[in-house]
Amino acid sequence: MKFISLVPMAFIAAFVVGGCAARPSFVDLYGQSAPALAAQRTIVITPATKYVNVEGGQIVRFVAGDKEFAWNFNTAGSISSFALNDVAPPGVLDHPVRAYVSPDPKYMGAGGRGHHHR
Repeated sequence: MKFISLVPMAFIAAFVVGGCAARPSFVDLYGQSAPALAAQRTIVITPATKYVNVEGGQIVRFVAGDKEFAWNFNTAGSISSFALNDVAPPGVLDHPVRAYVSPDPKYMGAGGRGHHHR
């Protein structure tokens, strides 16, 4: 009899705990943090920098004063730009900087323009 009364409680507890599980963040759509040594290029961010242009699939090292971080722009296909501040470690960027991401060329179609053969 006690077992039957505990089953609903166990179900509720499992549901509540499952709802607390880590969920993917929107930042996951922007790529991943990367080691600076893996960077394919370096971009210096100055107080005048309002945006940066990067290519999908690139790993870029960003230097802002004496601080730096690297980012792998392995973005979701629907992402063409985002606030670089969303992925920079706290305190690295002191003003808004937008990252414009061109499509990763390895996923482009024939001729590098995204066209498909029929």
